[in-house]
Amino acid sequence: MSGKSVKQNIEISIVSPVYRAEPLVDALVQRISDEVSRLTDSYEIILVEDCGPDNSWAKIKENCERYPHVKGIKLSRNFGQQHAIQAGLDASAGRYVVTMDCDLQDDPAEIAKLYSKALEGFEIVVASRHNRQDDFFKKFVSRWFNKVLGYLSETVQDSSVANFAIIHRDAVEALKQMNDSNRYYPMMIQWIGFNRTKVSIKHAEREIGGSSYSFRKRLMLAVNTILTFSDKPLRLSVKFGVMISAISVVAAVVMFFLYFSGRVPVAGWTSLAVLITFFSGAIISVLGMVGLYVGRTFESVKKRPTYIVHKRLNH
Repeated sequence: MSGKSVKQNIEISIVSPVYRAEPLVDALVQRISDEVSRLTDSYEIILVEDCGPDNSWAKIKENCERYPHVKGIKLSRNFGQQHAIQAGLDASAGRYVVTMDCDLQDDPAEIAKLYSKALEGFEIVVASRHNRQDDFFKKFVSRWFNKVLGYLSETVQDSSVANFAIIHRDAVEALKQMNDSNRYYPMMIQWIGFNRTKVSIKHAEREIGGSSYSFRKRLMLAVNTILTFSDKPLRLSVKFGVMISAISVVAAVVMFFLYFSGRVPVAGWTSLAVLITFFSGAIISVLGMVGLYVGRTFESVKKRPTYIVHKRLNH
């Protein structure tokens, strides 16, 4: 009964995964509080510390002691940004939940614009960064990742959209039902449906430091997302196999003609070497693709928790 009452009383929950953000936590809490308090007196800020190497948790603890509306969650190890978001969503109680990064490039001042649009009847409102303040390499990689993901998943992906969004409680509960071991929230939000729209917001410059997402982390996120949300690579491998068979038939006809026309100085070795190399590469590629999907299936059937909470504050 009390849990239901809490959910009814809290209007907005703000969820932010925190990693290597020790110098930003105080400003993050202050700016979110200043902006959201203008919209409602009933809100909570949930900071999920993803077991980073700095003292971000100590800063979160200080803010939890100072403000009762700030709640802290510390994960037992580094599970990744997407799983930290999940931990925040699972702990949230608001009628609307805002997800945003902790680096203040997602400007808290834009929450009012998202909330206003949500009140028009949209269950999901995502932020579109029309003036994205990232370096060329990050924007280039993001653009091509979304193109590839869109092609393989047969959906429309927008590189201007990331984690900054406001989600109605009904959509949050739908997201919580998804038990995917690999998570990518922009794709998951699109998959669940509901009334969804996009709002153009101003993307702020990074105030301190650089992105903690290395190229390796981005690559792994891309691979895991594609394998989780698309089986098209498997279908493409079937087409690839058919194409190879067709090419081999053409090659056999050509080699047959060359042999009987006397244009092959040493019979056998060239065609044999080419065919062995070609088919070996094709077989290895297809087996590798199948192996990746089998690996994802293996991870799913183990049903391990996607995150483990070590400590909670103000819950």
